[in-house]
Amino acid sequence: MGRKVYHVTPAGDGDWKVKRERADRADSVHENKQDAIERARELATSGGLGQVVIHNQDGKIQNERTYGKDPYPPKG
Repeated sequence: MGRKVYHVTPAGDGDWKVKRERADRADSVHENKQDAIERARELATSGGLGQVVIHNQDGKIQNERTYGKDPYPPKG
C-alpha cells in the first residue's frame, strides 16, 4: 500500500484546505494554516504511511513531512 499524501493549500479568502492527493474535494477547510496542518497531520498518521505537503500562499511547496516507517530498502 502506498503513502497517503495530503496537501495543505490556500482555499481563498484567507482559508486553508486539506486535500488528499488525487481527490476531487477537500477533506476540510480551516480559517488558518496551522489548523489545516494539524488536520493534515492527523489524517496522514491515522494508519500506514502518510505525507503532508505544505504550500505557501502562492501555491509553491514550503515543506514536506512524512509519517510512518519508510519502506526498506530505500529507493534511490
